[in-house]
Amino acid sequence: MKKGILFLVGVIFSLSCFSQTMLDSVQQLDEVVLKSDRYLKTFSNTQKVETLKDTILSKSAPSLTQLLNYNSNIYFKENGLGMVSSPSFRGTTAQQTVVAWNGININSQFNGQTDFNTINIRNFDAVSVRSGGGSVLYGSGAIGGSIHLNNDIAFKEGFKNSIYANYGSFNTLDVGVKSGFSSEKFSVDVAISRSSSDNDYDYVDSDKTNLNGAFYNQSVSANFGYKINKKNVLKLYSYLYDGEREFSFIFPSETPTKYQDLNSRNMLEWNGLYGKFISTLKLAYLTEQYKYFANSNLDTYSFGEAKTLIGKYDLSYRVFKDAMLQGVVDITNTSGEGSSIGEKERTISSFSLLYKQEIKSFLYEAALRKEITNNYESPLLYSLGLQYQFGKHYTINVNGSKNFRIPTYNDLYWEGSGNTNLKPETSNQVEMSHQLDFKYLSFSATGFYNDIKDMIRWLPKGSNWQPVNTDHVESYGLETALDFKYTLKDHQFTLGGTYAYTISKNKETDLQLIYVPKHKATATFNYQYNRASLYYQTLYVGEVLTLQDDDPKYTLDAYLVSNIGLTYALGKEKQFTLGAQIKNLYNKNYQSVANRFMPGINYNFYLNINF
Repeated sequence: MKKGILFLVGVIFSLSCFSQTMLDSVQQLDEVVLKSDRYLKTFSNTQKVETLKDTILSKSAPSLTQLLNYNSNIYFKENGLGMVSSPSFRGTTAQQTVVAWNGININSQFNGQTDFNTINIRNFDAVSVRSGGGSVLYGSGAIGGSIHLNNDIAFKEGFKNSIYANYGSFNTLDVGVKSGFSSEKFSVDVAISRSSSDNDYDYVDSDKTNLNGAFYNQSVSANFGYKINKKNVLKLYSYLYDGEREFSFIFPSETPTKYQDLNSRNMLEWNGLYGKFISTLKLAYLTEQYKYFANSNLDTYSFGEAKTLIGKYDLSYRVFKDAMLQGVVDITNTSGEGSSIGEKERTISSFSLLYKQEIKSFLYEAALRKEITNNYESPLLYSLGLQYQFGKHYTINVNGSKNFRIPTYNDLYWEGSGNTNLKPETSNQVEMSHQLDFKYLSFSATGFYNDIKDMIRWLPKGSNWQPVNTDHVESYGLETALDFKYTLKDHQFTLGGTYAYTISKNKETDLQLIYVPKHKATATFNYQYNRASLYYQTLYVGEVLTLQDDDPKYTLDAYLVSNIGLTYALGKEKQFTLGAQIKNLYNKNYQSVANRFMPGINYNFYLNINF
């Protein structure tokens, strides 16, 4: 493995030196080089990408779940507030949604997913949602879609600092500090955040209280940039997360349990622009550790630990003025051990080729990817997207792709149950979107179809459970989004909304998959006058099955939840913002997972300072 990494680095340096010798022209580094996740910007023209930035992030709870639940078509099932949170993107599972940190897939090596309540949004500059298949770009798991957590490294901006503090019901505290400085050649920013709660809310229409639900998490991120010269930039990204939470009871007589996790991510990136060539080298080291205490009163626990080393290089060439060719090579080595999997190691190598060209009002992009490993046989992946603009206001996109998800460590190696003969889940999908853009209004509608084969399920085998390739799932539906903005003198009006209709069926039983609602809608209205802003947001989720049975007793009712908030800016430069929120305004009794009740009406107040 070490020899392979050294060989890859040697090839990279040779290619870069060759490119610099070959091309003498001196050019300024443009934006595409300074973005860590270049694929999201360069090769996602024919699929919908929505970016949520400061104004939305500052009004949201710190968890990624709360942000996306009210601002996207993704459905979330939570085991109570702050507990385990799993997404369903276009009717797929949590393992089929990728979370990417600055372009690197960070889904767990053990269970293949990310718990969205362990991601604190205060450590990132932007959160983006990319709908549809993306395995060619981001590897295993990007079947339903991908979520992107990005840190922007900027230059020539001087000092920029912010402090955020939020306190609310159930002794909930959310604090964060971000500080940065950048000159013409150097950039540094640091962010520290902490969120905690007693989480002891009363259930609506009941005399019961949420017991054993306390949690805290804290994280630190540090990002550095250095311009070596006009052609080369070095960047370093670092992130550390530490969290602990108890698992809420269903019955008061249960034994208290808790879960601790400690994760770190470090990545060195070298960007170079040499005439028509753009070179990017990434070297990343990720760690993942967890401890599960089956009895919080005892010191005994089960554990898992994984270490991942990634070497990734891509070289882009501008073939014509409006055409880009890109080749990508990466090697990922993971070693893991745990209470139930022993010590295991696997190495995955992949090769990708991408091409994009724009011809007047027509654009197309195509990509191929092949992975090689000794654990399973990976299919050849591909994607093809077409875009055509009819004048200034109407755009149509068509995209088709083949995607996959590899078996996780738990699937392959769980002691007594792991199945090393598993095949990757594969999907073939197609989508078509229509986009209308006017001065005050934009509207999009996307129809999609996804055929997923060899879905991995854990099924009983004698007295044991074992993962097997069994399910064939078909999902299809419609997603819409509306955005309206209008200004009348000092009055600003904003209206945004999303709606998703999703059918996701097991082809054998013809039943909707569990915890996949057919209907989900969100809406947000914001009114701003001078320094004051009032907003109202609502979330509707249709009924869901909790077991693969159409008996009504296994169905959770639909629910409609609303929040309201008020902010006011102070200071000459409006650098101080005071805010108050009322969540679950109408005290709705609801649950997104059976017997896991969410809180009723609750309050919080916050202060945001920028200087």
